[in-house]
Amino acid sequence: MSLLRRLRGGKVVLAAGGVVVRSGSQVLLVHRPKYGDWTFPKGKAEPDESAEDCALREVEEETGFRCQLEAELPSTRYRDSRGRRKIVRWWRMSVAGGEFEPNREVDEIRWLSPEEAAGLLSYERDVALLDALRS
Repeated sequence: MSLLRRLRGGKVVLAAGGVVVRSGSQVLLVHRPKYGDWTFPKGKAEPDESAEDCALREVEEETGFRCQLEAELPSTRYRDSRGRRKIVRWWRMSVAGGEFEPNREVDEIRWLSPEEAAGLLSYERDVALLDALRS
């Protein structure tokens, strides 16, 4: 049995997302009105979907941007709002096209310097991810 199936069977939520970068010096943050937070775009994997495909799909669904994967970043692990273990795989991404339109999940985006983003991010785990991007 694959690790992915064992994790799914063990009530672990698998997700993926992107730290979208433009001009090499700005990162994209999304505001989720449901949670009132600022974070990086991410979401849960569909059954049998690869982490890479999930990351690209979720970033496009939340932001309208079609992106290209670059380097994989460290994964984050935490308990979600329901108390389930959650593992999120991350990639640095660049925009290949598209444009943002507010939607049900994300009502606002901001392109910020890493320093500005660190001050706005709602979760310490995201700040750590930003630090990994900068190193």
